[in-house]
Amino acid sequence: LLFGADKIPEIMKTLGKSMRDFKKATEDIKKEFDDSTGGIRKDIKEITDTVQNISKDISSTVTDVSTKLQTEVADVVNDIEKDTKEISSNIQKQVDDFKDAVNETTEQLTSDMKETSKEISDDVTDTLTDVFEEDPFE
Repeated sequence: LLFGADKIPEIMKTLGKSMRDFKKATEDIKKEFDDSTGGIRKDIKEITDTVQNISKDISSTVTDVSTKLQTEVADVVNDIEKDTKEISSNIQKQVDDFKDAVNETTEQLTSDMKETSKEISDDVTDTLTDVFEEDPFE
């Protein structure tokens, strides 16, 4: 309306061509950007993949070491418990043997003391009997 009816097809043609040129220029810029950054993106992907692989290796190694350490600690704990029970059993046996020896010695000493006491008592009785049976005036 502002340009007139006979100018509209020409304006539209120019506008269409401008849009095609703009789209082509945009695609060219995008292609050149992709081409120039493609190597960098490839390098970044390779670095990222390498870092992920190293991270997985480290994680796996840490898991393996942790598992082995837990197993070794459990083995040490079991060995300590076993040794402790064995030592405790040996000490208890030695205590029981010592008690038995003390009881046996006590019984023997008691028996010996009774026997000695009886012998002394018999000797005293015999001596006193001898003394009183004798006639002091004879």
